[in-house]
Amino acid sequence: MTTPRDLLIVATDMEAGRPLEQGELSLALAGAEVIDLLAARTVLLDGDHIVPGDRPAPDDRLLAEAAGAIVREAPHESVADWLWRRGRGLSAVYRARLEADGQLVRPRRRGLSFRAGEAELVDSAERSAAAERWASDDPVLATLAQALGVLPRGVRAADSPDLTDVTDVDDVTDVDDDAVATVLATVSDALVELAAVRQRRSVEEAAFDNIWRGSGG
Repeated sequence: MTTPRDLLIVATDMEAGRPLEQGELSLALAGAEVIDLLAARTVLLDGDHIVPGDRPAPDDRLLAEAAGAIVREAPHESVADWLWRRGRGLSAVYRARLEADGQLVRPRRRGLSFRAGEAELVDSAERSAAAERWASDDPVLATLAQALGVLPRGVRAADSPDLTDVTDVDDVTDVDDDAVATVLATVSDALVELAAVRQRRSVEEAAFDNIWRGSGG
């Protein structure tokens, strides 16, 4: 099991506090990949830049792909740049992998169309392991999941820390590794930036609609 897969399973399995946005999930998954590559020493951080480590890539296929995608020569890529580049469409990649592995299935709907419904998790050892990690309050998984609005059952959003409130590495609590804290803080910045872009586009679209109506179009 890997942190990205655990995160996707938990995010799919638990009731989200707000609608789960695929862009947010993709950024969080890209951050989770870096954290696992740091743990394996496949990569290291030089300040906030990702540099090659001294160990081979993990056996997991998607983590191996992530390791192969790092910039190996100077100037090395920052964590922020990695999140936006690697994160593009990453949630769909991980969902497809879970489906290919039989972890996600699309039940057939009754009726004439026989169209497949929304993908659902099957009972599996991976699902159980992710649930156990989530229940153990693992700080990395908890921080990333809560950033997506995924909260433990019975916990209100107002009572739970929000990664988008993180403004500095020192604000990342319960994480002893400075490199991991740096990644989590950078994910926070990216989520805030994504929210700002969406809000700006929404305002621009609303303004355009008003102009269109005013012109009688």
